[in-house]
Amino acid sequence: MAASEPCARPKPAFVYMVRCTGGTLYTGWTTDPAARLRAHQSGRGAKYTRARGAGGFAYLELCADKRAALRREYALKQLPKAQKELLCAAWTAAGGPFSGA
Repeated sequence: MAASEPCARPKPAFVYMVRCTGGTLYTGWTTDPAARLRAHQSGRGAKYTRARGAGGFAYLELCADKRAALRREYALKQLPKAQKELLCAAWTAAGGPFSGA
């Protein structure tokens, strides 16, 4: 009888909003925020950020796993712009990365 292997822990994931030129926000998810931001800024990210230019994170939230991040991403995308801006302002006021997570 083989020893049971420990269950693999789900990899943490993040949902984020990137501020683009013109003040627009792009919402997405990733397992590596720093690499994803570099991709957006270098033009290798989403078509939306390639066309509009990506600044930096306006919001970043730690999620338990990919599934949770995808659900949260969908929920954020449903919010009106004013509510997204409130989230971004609160995140910035709290000091940035992983605030409120």
